[in-house]
Amino acid sequence: MSDEWLIRGASIAGGEAADIHLRDGVVAAVGRGLAAAGATVLDAGGLVALPGLVDLHTHLREPGREDAETVETGTRAAALGGYTAVHAMANTEPVADTAGVVEQVWRLGEQAGYVDVRPVGAVTVGLHGKQLAELGAMADSAARVRVFSDDGFCVADPLLMRRALEYVKAFNGVIAQHAQEPRLTEGAQLNEGEIASRLGLAGWPAAAEEAIIARDCLLAAHVGAALHVCHVSTAGSVEIIRWAKSKGWRVTAEVTPHHLLLTDDLAGDYDTRFKVNPPLRTQADVDALRQGLADGTIDCVATDHAPHPVEAKESEWAAAANGMTGLETALRVVQLAMVDTGLLDWAGVADRMSVRPAAIGRVDGHGVPIAAGAPANLALYDAAAPAVPVDPRTHASRSRNSPFAGMALPGAVVATFLRGTATVLDGKATR
Repeated sequence: MSDEWLIRGASIAGGEAADIHLRDGVVAAVGRGLAAAGATVLDAGGLVALPGLVDLHTHLREPGREDAETVETGTRAAALGGYTAVHAMANTEPVADTAGVVEQVWRLGEQAGYVDVRPVGAVTVGLHGKQLAELGAMADSAARVRVFSDDGFCVADPLLMRRALEYVKAFNGVIAQHAQEPRLTEGAQLNEGEIASRLGLAGWPAAAEEAIIARDCLLAAHVGAALHVCHVSTAGSVEIIRWAKSKGWRVTAEVTPHHLLLTDDLAGDYDTRFKVNPPLRTQADVDALRQGLADGTIDCVATDHAPHPVEAKESEWAAAANGMTGLETALRVVQLAMVDTGLLDWAGVADRMSVRPAAIGRVDGHGVPIAAGAPANLALYDAAAPAVPVDPRTHASRSRNSPFAGMALPGAVVATFLRGTATVLDGKATR
């Protein structure tokens, strides 16, 4: 397949239509009426061209849980969602807490070839929250790890969290915290509130998230380190992060597509598709999250793509696994929640789903505006495509636990290019 392309008439980040010439892995030229002898021509009239999306929070499950996902299936799903880079979280089996494991994940991503895979290293050995993992060795490895997280578990010990923040300063790393005070969430099953009370499920209070975020913002300021807050879910969390940023502290945050759209009342009949950590919250929280993303308090959208085999979700609520798939629907959800509501334009989407996550994740060559000389990492999106119900059976992910199953979402990813090579064309993976 040709690696030289002439994309005609795309609206770059929602702006004026232009032609984009891709050659030798870079954007050779952008303008009107371009010519490129020998290039494959792609008619992109009516499509939005975005810099390739970057996900800070993806669970690829390999090694160890290949029944749920592999690096190959997960990255194919990512490309179909318009992504060109993803950060693979550390809760694999074995845990990605050594140079050897992160290098394995990185090499699997290189072999798959759909997106650039940047492994996230564990903060603590085995995700147990007792002893710092080999942060320096992972940073120096071939995987060049710069983001560390015990996601799925909170680094609850404040002294250990301080030491981790101090350690990663030496190589410009960032600690990404799963903010969940463990004592306040013992046995928690659903957002603390009316729905949990009616269902007889133990509540997950907003304060359990907010207390850790406040503590860690203070710690990050104290040591002058970079803190990233994973999957923010409450209105109070948005206010704490806004306050920390007003101080000039090095704090960033993400929100998931599902927390931008879904609320805890969807779990009213014990539908385990909607069981996730942190839990779905109230409409007031959703509104605050949308506003926080719109005004830049929340830096980016991250999928928290968490695939599970059927048996892990189709069980009674208390025994069901937390998590939802999201790579193939994220951009469509953001269109529905943020663009169609007027809260973000397409330039804002490019910023929140590519530019900022690439900067937070220290990913070179991604999150770069589409311009001459830039790496040819981009996605073409049809925002006018009619809303159609989501069918997880058609997804590339090995798992089917999408909370959006049956929900009509607008838009469609038409093509994705990684360094000028098409990984997706006509909405289908190229291999």
